[in-house]
Amino acid sequence: MHVAWFYYLASHKPSCGYPPSQWCRSLEIAIECEVQKQCLELNSTKPNSDVPALEVTLYYESLCPGCRAFLTEQLFPTWTMLKDIMKVHLVPYGNAENSVICQHGENECLGNMLESCIIHAVDHVAFQIIYCMESSSDVLKAAQLCLQLYAPSVRWETISSCATGAVGRSLMHKNAVKTRFLEPAHTHVPWVTFNGEYRDDWEDGAMSSLFSLVCSLYKGAQPPACTGVQKKLDRSFCLRL
Repeated sequence: MHVAWFYYLASHKPSCGYPPSQWCRSLEIAIECEVQKQCLELNSTKPNSDVPALEVTLYYESLCPGCRAFLTEQLFPTWTMLKDIMKVHLVPYGNAENSVICQHGENECLGNMLESCIIHAVDHVAFQIIYCMESSSDVLKAAQLCLQLYAPSVRWETISSCATGAVGRSLMHKNAVKTRFLEPAHTHVPWVTFNGEYRDDWEDGAMSSLFSLVCSLYKGAQPPACTGVQKKLDRSFCLRL
């Protein structure tokens, strides 16, 4: 969201149950939050391209230190700036043997399951919720608060029952299949693919500067964030008297 609109939206607090970052997510939310005009103007400035977004898939474990660092320090910041040209897919499973035997213990299995259920239940804000969890000191304890922050209409019981039931086990099985049938087979996590492909040089680029790599791999017109072209913003000042 452009900075000017963010400040406008943040300064207007209608009685709606969504954080400002989500007010333009859908027409229904915009109407409820009384910002439909501003959202229409914001959406009209987005790039219009027939080139599909770059598909970036992260195979990871919820409590793996390296995974947490990559997700919070590289993937999420890059997506925040380049979300118009990239689409992120998260596959929490990693080096697990099954849904109850994980590399970093039982808590990691639960974390993987919770994040899988969040992706399943609230896909449109799942990345924000998972970033909130992974950037917290305690991933599991943060889960309910992060869900409440970004998806206040979703009850925590929906996620917890998924994580302890058949739906969660089914989701974890799908993640296991996706991970085990990677080609080439993964040797570590985080493991990142671009449009379904893995290359050693891409991994090196992703770990050092994912932002630059995404800009270079995207085949469409480069957004201003990639080219460094400055975009003039409307400015207003409160003058000192």
